[in-house]
Amino acid sequence: MTGSTSPRYGSRREQLELGAFLLLIVPPIVLASMAGVSRHAFAITTVATILHDVALTALILFFVWAAGEPFAAIGWTSRRLGREIALGVVLYLPMLAVLVILGGLLRAVGLEPPHPPPAGLVPHSLAERALASLLVVVVAVAEETMFRGYLLLRLGAVTRSTTAAVVLSTLAFAAAHTYSGSGGVVSVAVLAVVFALVYLWRKSLVAPIVLHFLQDFLGLIIAPWLALH
Repeated sequence: MTGSTSPRYGSRREQLELGAFLLLIVPPIVLASMAGVSRHAFAITTVATILHDVALTALILFFVWAAGEPFAAIGWTSRRLGREIALGVVLYLPMLAVLVILGGLLRAVGLEPPHPPPAGLVPHSLAERALASLLVVVVAVAEETMFRGYLLLRLGAVTRSTTAAVVLSTLAFAAAHTYSGSGGVVSVAVLAVVFALVYLWRKSLVAPIVLHFLQDFLGLIIAPWLALH
């Protein structure tokens, strides 16, 4: 009689890999299957977006971990956390002023202004605004991890040029926001350059995440709320 062996449930790496993959594919499937439930369209779209961005972030962290690199290589560091948060808040006002001036210039040359958020992403109730607040936190962390932390690291290694890495990551970020119209794409590209420069300066994603969060929070939550009142 041969000895029995315990079942193998996969290594930690395999479990993390599978978990990230499932997070990527399950939310779109659920969203597609429930797309007709208009009563809950905001919640379904928001939760699916949150899960998708969490999965992409997890996948990037898995890539970095599998390569044996520290998470600080993509800006994930708690060094000077309070100072970096404060810096992001302080930098937001001059960044906002730049965006206002840019908006005037875009209108002067005939480019359409940035489109408002899609109707399905505008929160109306207190519960929806709370869920939207969670969304902008997740989006800020995920997109900065993707477009600044990871892409600048890998594009810099491939092109051997920090400038090329910033340009290419900016183009990718702007392309992901074509729904905001031509003026919106230009504004998003300017934001991407600002976020990249702050990240390269600070070697931390904290300040860019704060800037990104404040911009989305005002645009997706505060502005629609003021419009309703």
